[in-house]
Order: sequence, then structure tokens, then C-alpha cells
Amino acid sequence: MTSAASYDVVTMGRAGVDVYPHQVGVGLEDVVSFGKYLGGSAANVAVAAARYGRRTALVSRVGEDPFGRFVCRALRGFGVDDQFVQTVRDLATPVTFCEIFPPDDFPLYFYGRTPVAPDLMLRAEEMTGRVADAIRGAGVFWVTGTGLSTEPSREATMAALDVRGRRGSTVFDLDYRPTFWASRDTARAAYAAALPLVSVAVGNLDECDVAVGEREPDAAAKALRAAGVDLAVVKQGPAGVRGDGAHGCVEVPPRSVEVVNGLGAGDAFGGALCHGLLAGWGLQRTLGFANAAGALVASRLACADAMPTVEEVEELL
Repeated sequence: MTSAASYDVVTMGRAGVDVYPHQVGVGLEDVVSFGKYLGGSAANVAVAAARYGRRTALVSRVGEDPFGRFVCRALRGFGVDDQFVQTVRDLATPVTFCEIFPPDDFPLYFYGRTPVAPDLMLRAEEMTGRVADAIRGAGVFWVTGTGLSTEPSREATMAALDVRGRRGSTVFDLDYRPTFWASRDTARAAYAAALPLVSVAVGNLDECDVAVGEREPDAAAKALRAAGVDLAVVKQGPAGVRGDGAHGCVEVPPRSVEVVNGLGAGDAFGGALCHGLLAGWGLQRTLGFANAAGALVASRLACADAMPTVEEVEELL
């Protein structure tokens, strides 16, 4: 167990189980075998950062069931501290199925997230003690838009950001998933409250549109900066990544790979972004490294299990 004030990266949010088909290019009704993997964006980012030797921890909740035990065991296996992952009685650990239609169609089917998922049962009054020390002391603290989608998680996320006080790098993964929200307007209001409390915002064009009402990359980045962040990272899909920070803007072109499953690419990008921020790299190098990490995972089936090492990313670069 790591001292609560000595983490490189602490993430907060979704954790669950990904069940991915072994058959590619067919609907779930025709799939005959599956693989079981650790999943959830916050869990995946923590694993990705741990792959680079970073000391990481996850703040989340799982069900008091076999899948919950699997999540905690998998986290420990990947080197992620699970001491802040508690169980919730009477709620099932979420399970996510996907269909795989490369290169760009990967429908998701969420089970165990209604009426509410365990990770959305985090509460503001729990952001004290060792949890607060971990959040305050981490080099990078990472939260997601899904954590703002409902109560009590929304209040807990805001309380965690208040505890953090914009120390170090405080990253907001916009992570907008329509199925978790009542409306885009509801999400925009919640995002507007969170953006002044973070130093880095990361999202694709649709997520930027939800957050600040802009879809054009340059306008979206500028709107995120105007909302209070020091660094806006706008993911443009096949057009690459744009970063807008205090020392100017950079554009990073896409990496060409044969896509197998694109679902883990964003989380791989996130863990690599954390690594670059902690290393003190320049924006061009940081985003180039993150983009390559995302491309590598897009060329693989799983998410957490597929996160690359430094050597693998550098080989691609």
C-alpha cells in the first residue's frame, strides 16, 4: 500500500468489466465466445499510467460480487492501488459488452449501470482523510464527465476538485456519454461548473461541443481556455490532436495503424498524457507520445490489458 500523499496519478470514476467478442465483424447475437477484461475509463487511465512506471491509485466503487472482486484483483495485478475502491451492497458491478466492426464502429451495451452504477455512489463526505490526502498529493488528478452525470457522484466529484485546489495537473476528461445524461444542456451546465476547477481539459469534438458549444477545433480549444483551463486538448479523430496551452498551439498528426478495436485508444491517450505531464515534456512531445499510445491500443483487442509500455510507444514513434 502506497502512502496516501505519494501517488503520481490518482484517477476517479468508472470501473467495471469489459466483455469483448472474439469474433470480429458480427453482431452480439452471432458471437460464440468472449474475453473478460478490466474496464471503465478511470480504471483504464490508471492502468495506462502504471505501465509507464507511475504510482497510481483509483477512487471508485464496485459491487459486492464476483465481478467486483475481479476488478480489484485486476487493478492490483496492473500495479494500481485499489485501497480507495470500496464495495456497494445491492448494486452489481457494471459489465460492458461491445461489437467490433473495424475500423470505426464499436457499439457499446452497458449492463449494471441502471438505476445507478456503484461508481456513481461516491459521496462528497468521503473526500476526506486518506482519500483527500491522495487527491491533494498526486502529481496528476484525473476526473471524468461521467462522474458529473448524476448525484451523489456529481457532488463528490466537485468536492474532490475543491480538495484538489488545482494543485499540480488536474485533468478533466470530458468523457460525454449520452446514455448517462438527461440532456446535453444538463451536461453543459455541469461541465461549466467543473472547468474553472481544472488545469487540463481533454475531449473529442462532440464532447467539446457539449462542454463549450464549439465543434471547430481552434474555436473549441480557445473556448476551453476561456473557461479557465491552462491546457485544452482537442482530439480530432482522423485529423489528429490539437493542443492549446500557455506557450501556444500544436497540431499532432494521426498515427496510421490497422484498427482492431478503437474503444481503448482514448484511455491509452490519457495515461500517456499523464506520463508526459509528469515528465515535464513539451506539448508537442507529450501529445505525440499520447497519440502513439492511443494508436497502439486501437490496434489491439482489449483496453486495460492492451496498454503499451514506454518501449512499445517509442518504437512506434
